[in-house]
Amino acid sequence: MAESGASPLPPTPPAHSPLSRAEHFIWLTARVLEQRRFEHHFLGGDADAVETALAAYRNEDEGYGHALEPDLRGPGSQPLHTGLALRVLDSIGRCGGQRVERVCRYLTSVSTADGALPAIHPSQRGYPAAPFVPIVDDPPSELLATGPVVGLLHRNEVWHAWLFRATDFCWQAVESLEKSHPYEIEAAVAFLDSAPDRPRAEAAADRLGRLVREHRLAALDPQHLAAFPVAPGYAPGEHHFPHDYAKTPGSLARAWFTEEEMTRSLDHLADEQQEDGGWPVRWRQWAPGTALECRPMVTIEALRTLRAYGRAIG
Repeated sequence: MAESGASPLPPTPPAHSPLSRAEHFIWLTARVLEQRRFEHHFLGGDADAVETALAAYRNEDEGYGHALEPDLRGPGSQPLHTGLALRVLDSIGRCGGQRVERVCRYLTSVSTADGALPAIHPSQRGYPAAPFVPIVDDPPSELLATGPVVGLLHRNEVWHAWLFRATDFCWQAVESLEKSHPYEIEAAVAFLDSAPDRPRAEAAADRLGRLVREHRLAALDPQHLAAFPVAPGYAPGEHHFPHDYAKTPGSLARAWFTEEEMTRSLDHLADEQQEDGGWPVRWRQWAPGTALECRPMVTIEALRTLRAYGRAIG
């Protein structure tokens, strides 16, 4: 029989496994980027295909736009889009080289006076955006936008002039946190997990863990969610669980929770898979299209977290 030239089929997960059900959901609903990411992470797909799909969102200024982060619409580059692009590259082992050097030039161009990133650059004005991401003319530096980017650049041993002041900002922001909200804590963890000064990072993480527990920012018992109030401004039911902070067993945030608490959290995550095979979006849904685009992203991350903790997914 003649060779067709087609690539060999990837291994098929067992029928009705969480992975099989998620695969059906991804092919039914996801953007090309999430299809390629799913193939790479779970079906042996090539990282080159992920990079090719991601390149469609890149702009001439070397930032990323075009609703890569679905809650921000429009073509222009934004720090949140670009941070997501770097996380995708990091997840496939491609966060380095001249590509990332060019991204750092974009980050420099949109930095605030203290060298960090705003959540939303004013260039977003005129395009649709989620109502919970306000656009202002002189946006402040945000740990939410800066922490994850600085952390992953350090993890990949990227050195660029932009990193020095941005790292100083992250340390100051993390170590001065007294009151916070779950997404900001997650951004702090993303920074601390890869910050070069490990003793300082461990000390800061220990303090944040106490803050999370004292302020009940983690729902420690999914069966009794009423005991864990949702942060002000969040959607009803927008709880955050131990696995949201400690996305892998190696995270500094893992020490914040007991074995029993983490087990309950992961059980809850596994049980959240819905009938269509995807995981739900817990944050406020403000437009039908954005919810559809976010669910495949959430589904991929849920599967990656479960697998990181050794849970059987298929």
